[in-house]
Amino acid sequence: MKSINQLKYYIIFCLLIGCISAPKVVFKEYVDTKTRSISFQKKRIFSFDESGVYFSNDFEGARLNNINQLNDSTYVLSILPENKPINPSPFYAFKIWSSSSKKVLLRFKYPEGYKHRYIPKIKSNGNWKIVDSLNFKFDQNISSLILTINETPKIISGQELHTSSIIYNWVNDLVKGKENYVRFKKIGKTKLNRPFKVLDIYKGLPKNKPVIVLLTRQHPPEVTGYFAFKAFLETILKENELSSSFLDNYRILAFPLMNPDGVDLGHWRHNAGGVDTNRDWSFYHQSEIKTTVDYITKVLNKNNSKLLLGLDFHSTYYDVFYTNIERKLTALPEFLPKWFSSLEERIPEYKVNEKPSNSRQPTSKGWFLYAHKAVGVTYEIGDDTPRDRIKLIGKESAQAMMRILINSGE
Repeated sequence: MKSINQLKYYIIFCLLIGCISAPKVVFKEYVDTKTRSISFQKKRIFSFDESGVYFSNDFEGARLNNINQLNDSTYVLSILPENKPINPSPFYAFKIWSSSSKKVLLRFKYPEGYKHRYIPKIKSNGNWKIVDSLNFKFDQNISSLILTINETPKIISGQELHTSSIIYNWVNDLVKGKENYVRFKKIGKTKLNRPFKVLDIYKGLPKNKPVIVLLTRQHPPEVTGYFAFKAFLETILKENELSSSFLDNYRILAFPLMNPDGVDLGHWRHNAGGVDTNRDWSFYHQSEIKTTVDYITKVLNKNNSKLLLGLDFHSTYYDVFYTNIERKLTALPEFLPKWFSSLEERIPEYKVNEKPSNSRQPTSKGWFLYAHKAVGVTYEIGDDTPRDRIKLIGKESAQAMMRILINSGE
């Protein structure tokens, strides 16, 4: 522990040069987020030459640990988590092909205590589609998929694969021609040395501009939240009067991939440090969270700016907004009712599902509230929400946010 004199010198040093590191935030429930070991998959091709059937997990985002062949057409796929304890949401992704056209039965096997969550998606000829319900049996213990395969490899995955290369390529395309007000830059690296990046978006001078933070993919398989994030960000960057006026007055810090290692490793939940990063918003043991909060803190301190709103895009079994009960002390006490009302008015047959509670564990929505008195929202999209519907929700929620903030004069 620092002595009194050491603390005095530290405070003076911070006042003179400006401290970059974000202060720790205390939550009611402690969660240990110190780094833990993970189990890496052995990347390989699983060959069953007599049957002429082949599997592979040798690509970004894959999750397949072992295969047992029961007979000529039946295969049991073992899917293991990166470590335990872990959220009971098994993720899988693998390639499959055969030397001749044939029908196979695939059974998904998880460790005891875990059950199937994601309905299989198939990528064939560059397109993703959900499996025919007649060919998929959803069971508490062992779920099974009937599949016709041939010489052309198909990817079978719990959700569409959007790995770091795909995401960063999307961002690079998105910001082309907008480099004068969109800065896409590396601000750190992960445990496994993957780049960690941010979009820093504003027009004019940054001084005193209020800040909105957007996050996604803390949990690797949660791509539907990422799809909403995409539509949200694309709407903000669309060249029109609304977006231009908004970016003249506000600054966006958007983090399109909060867990690059976990996404590319095909993890169920955790990063390469074996931790749920959405429980690390207190002591910042994990590099992804420390890099994020340090960058936000640096931006706010350097520009005398205030953080107003933080949206963290996730996925769960259904669409829901997890919010904080505390509103009066935040920077935008009337924002949420206005925002939700606008969504219900503008999206056909849409009813906002809000679940308010002040965060007891160190999640991002609690950090926004306790560290900055900002409105914090965990923006959840259902696993199976239609993809066109997600785009509409993302678009309308971004437009509503911009209109409300412009009119608020914050």
